[in-house]
Amino acid sequence: MAQRVLVTGAGGFLGRHLVQQLLHQGYAVRALLHRPLTGAVGEPDFPASVECVLGDICRPETVAHAADGCWGIIHAAALAQVNPARNPAVWAVNHGGTATVLQLARQAAVQRFVYVGTANVFGFGTLTRPGNETHPFAGQCYGLDYMDSKRAATELVERAVREWQLPAVLVHPTFMLGPGDAKPTSNALVLELLRGTVPGYPAGGKNYVHVQDVAVAAVNALTQGRVGESYVLGHQNLTYRDAFRLIAGVLGVLPPRWPIPTSLARLYGTATLLGARLTGRPGRLNPAMVAVAADGHYFDAAKARAELSLPQTPIAQAVADAYDWFKMHRYV
Repeated sequence: MAQRVLVTGAGGFLGRHLVQQLLHQGYAVRALLHRPLTGAVGEPDFPASVECVLGDICRPETVAHAADGCWGIIHAAALAQVNPARNPAVWAVNHGGTATVLQLARQAAVQRFVYVGTANVFGFGTLTRPGNETHPFAGQCYGLDYMDSKRAATELVERAVREWQLPAVLVHPTFMLGPGDAKPTSNALVLELLRGTVPGYPAGGKNYVHVQDVAVAAVNALTQGRVGESYVLGHQNLTYRDAFRLIAGVLGVLPPRWPIPTSLARLYGTATLLGARLTGRPGRLNPAMVAVAADGHYFDAAKARAELSLPQTPIAQAVADAYDWFKMHRYV
């Protein structure tokens, strides 16, 4: 009988790929969904073999038996909102929800728990000396509940390993691109560049990775990797200038031509924050987002390549796959 794995956040961008990869590797899948699938455009279309259960990790009573009979758990549910910068809901999902799922893992005595974090819980580096899992958290300077809550959730998992002997492995993706981003979230950048709504490029940069590569490494972590260890799941480090040029080249459009001075971006971020306070609605940016964009969030995924067999699909292919998916589902 196939080993059953519970996937939290199964209806999300990464979650749908985790389900597909688990099935590909021969696991039975229980998909925890926040709301029922309705067949709407862009929603996952899981095969009948996937057991879908409804529950809210912020309401423990609704998921009390979600992990019963499961051999493993991949905890991918998260709220990745960065606007507004401070948001109690982000803490409720990312920290409180992780505490709930850890209790499920303990109750079910799972054989492996894979926690999906973010590379931003580590210190980032430069293009020539990128950050890795040994670099201490540096994101507290931004005042973003997303980064702070994910760092605190990571510490919860690490504590469970020490105190409960939970057999957990922690994986931390960088900026994911690829198909299936129904909201869209990170792939909104692809749509914005396609529509010509990106006015310029900021001073910083980041690491990019194909979402399917992240799914492969996360599922591999059920049997590979070392308990208690963290793994950055990434691929290519690019400045925003080079990333926008690469994406625009795949899309066949012109990239933004002009750099955005950090000082001007900061003024705009402050102005939109003031506007948000007056209207009660978040603006396009906030000062924390501007500060992040001014820095280079570069990482090295050598450890995950060596220990989790992390694939390295070209980022141009991730962009092409995202664009094809958007066209197929009539986003463009």
